[in-house]
Amino acid sequence: DRLLAQMREQSQLAMEEADIILFLMDGREGLNPADEEVAHMLRQVDKPVLFVVNKVDGPAQEATLGEFYALGVGEIHSIAAEHRIGTSGLVDEILGLLPDQELDDADVTETRMAIIGRPNVGKSSLVNRMLGFERVVANPTAGTTRDSVDTPFNYNQRRYVLIDTAGIRRKGRVSQKLEKYSVIQALRAMDRAHIALVVIDAEEGITDQDLTIAGYAHERGRAVILVVNKWDLVKKNNATMGDYIKDVRGAFRFLPDSPIHFVSALSGQRISKIMADVEMVSDEFNRKVPTSQLNRVLKDAEHNHQPPLYRGKRLKLFYITQTAVRPPTFVIFVNKADGVHFSYERYLMNCLRQAFGFTACPIRLKFSDREH
Repeated sequence: DRLLAQMREQSQLAMEEADIILFLMDGREGLNPADEEVAHMLRQVDKPVLFVVNKVDGPAQEATLGEFYALGVGEIHSIAAEHRIGTSGLVDEILGLLPDQELDDADVTETRMAIIGRPNVGKSSLVNRMLGFERVVANPTAGTTRDSVDTPFNYNQRRYVLIDTAGIRRKGRVSQKLEKYSVIQALRAMDRAHIALVVIDAEEGITDQDLTIAGYAHERGRAVILVVNKWDLVKKNNATMGDYIKDVRGAFRFLPDSPIHFVSALSGQRISKIMADVEMVSDEFNRKVPTSQLNRVLKDAEHNHQPPLYRGKRLKLFYITQTAVRPPTFVIFVNKADGVHFSYERYLMNCLRQAFGFTACPIRLKFSDREH
């Protein structure tokens, strides 16, 4: 019939265009032949597919879930969108399936910075202070959202682009849905950035959402600078900043060397110091190391701490080369790439960091098999 034809057409379009497919079914109506046909089509798709049953808001609807499991498609996500039941977990699953989009740096000469963070932490005010004029409308109402805004500017004869994810006012309180949207916006901004400035609200303290957003930046190989905003509103004594630094380092253990700035975007306090670290991190992020120097460091590292045994045989490190920047990426050729223990990998990464000054940006180290 016509409805089935429309569903078939919609599903076909999703299969061709989407990165992730959500197939939504009605928990009150139960499973119908159209669901079965579309599910059969989606089983053949080589893309992530989430099968979701909506309107599951009571025992009667929960009892029908067995029908949907009979489709044989694996996990069924039950939600009640109207009452926001189960939607948070579904969004988390979607975010985890988002594909990594590497920035094409072939024609990029400027350093791109993304200003990311939860709603109402002062992202727009920070952008305006850094640029020196009102480029983005800052509003104190939590829930200010729109697509990211790119602003090019020059600093110390270098070209930069500032990417901001905050924008126009949205009425109502900050909902969980909006919090998730802020993460999605941060992801999109990071896909086009080299450096992520993660803004934290000093008054509210560090939240799980802050850690999630910074974690995505780290996983995508972006250099991270932590900006603790609204520092002027915090009651202080001689130990306040030191204690806060300990809290930040303890929470963001995956960013042990990221610079931390305590600022007030509203008053402009300490804003100028951020760009000094941006320049430093940008230099590291774009650093190219000659192959001869890399191999001298590799030889010294191997001499000081020989590689471990793998299946009774000593690993051999043949040579190292740099294959990319933004972030700096290195490949070491070994006789058994699978035999490199993570502790020895970490040791080699620390040797590279110390030798070539990679103190505040991520580096990637890969291993490739070679017999001789």
